[in-house]
Amino acid sequence: MSSLQVSLAGIGGLTLVAVVIYNYWTSRKNAPRQAEPLTEPLADQASAQGVSEPQEPVLTDDFASLPQPERKAQLDALIDVIAMVEVDQPVSGDAALAALPSTRRVGTKPFNVEGCSQLNGEWEPLLPGRRYSAFQAGVQLANRMGALNEIEFSEFVVKTQAFADAVNGTATFSDMLEEVARARELDQFASDHDAQLSFTLCARAAAWSPGYVQQHAARLGFVAGVIPGRMVLPSSVQGLPPILSLTFDTQAAMADDPALSAIREFSLSLDLPQIAREDHAFGRLREAATLLTKDMDGLITDGGGQVLGDDVLDQIAIDLTQLYDALDQRELSAGSQQARRLFS
Repeated sequence: MSSLQVSLAGIGGLTLVAVVIYNYWTSRKNAPRQAEPLTEPLADQASAQGVSEPQEPVLTDDFASLPQPERKAQLDALIDVIAMVEVDQPVSGDAALAALPSTRRVGTKPFNVEGCSQLNGEWEPLLPGRRYSAFQAGVQLANRMGALNEIEFSEFVVKTQAFADAVNGTATFSDMLEEVARARELDQFASDHDAQLSFTLCARAAAWSPGYVQQHAARLGFVAGVIPGRMVLPSSVQGLPPILSLTFDTQAAMADDPALSAIREFSLSLDLPQIAREDHAFGRLREAATLLTKDMDGLITDGGGQVLGDDVLDQIAIDLTQLYDALDQRELSAGSQQARRLFS
């Protein structure tokens, strides 16, 4: 073999090695970023404290043993059509429960019946073992599905009358046209003052693995949701909606080997009317987005690729303050029971 052939062979070998190294470097560079492994003492401590896999609170078969929110009457003339049902003599809670319709909805609106307790004269959800001196049935005027219409009002009358007949009571109804007009006005107000905000966090360079996203979110207090690819920042009060939600590709979360799944974006969102003003939901949304993009080398965008700067975020904060004020003036303060029902 001549010296020229030897030189060419050497150059070819070096080129091949260089290509292999470059491909390896490129694959490593573009591989999804992985979660940092916990050291053994920290992992043991997390496991012992039961926080290695925190979960979004859900009802289970053992929910009766858990502290439950206080059961209160919820019908409110502000957002409900209410029909009174008078009875000649007290009715047991068991009989009233048996008289309820099989479904608690009228069209797309919730339908409820409450009783006036013979014991203390207060309105409450129907309970067995109690006795009631009167009842009130109600249907919600509006929700995110729209305003109560004439057909739904008629269905409400039919269901309420059937309940009244079953408990030997007399039902009194308001005027349908007036209630439907009130429903439309309330629905218009709700549509003008609804706010469901969402930021999309995008990777600048290397993609993220599901574990990488989950680990960084967990450091900010997010816990795993019921649905794969969802995490939530839970409320400090049991039974209330989460303050923030984080979602990414469900298929990536359910992959056989999630570590190989590449996520280039995920969303952070809040349902503002569901969260009390004092919980500072937007401030926490902004802070979480800022910290996550800083630690994960990402960008805050509007979901359409437009990067959101501080000036835009400041203007959003001002607009939301005005929205909070408008809800307060209408006695539908964000996070109140009425607001959570109306904006659902």
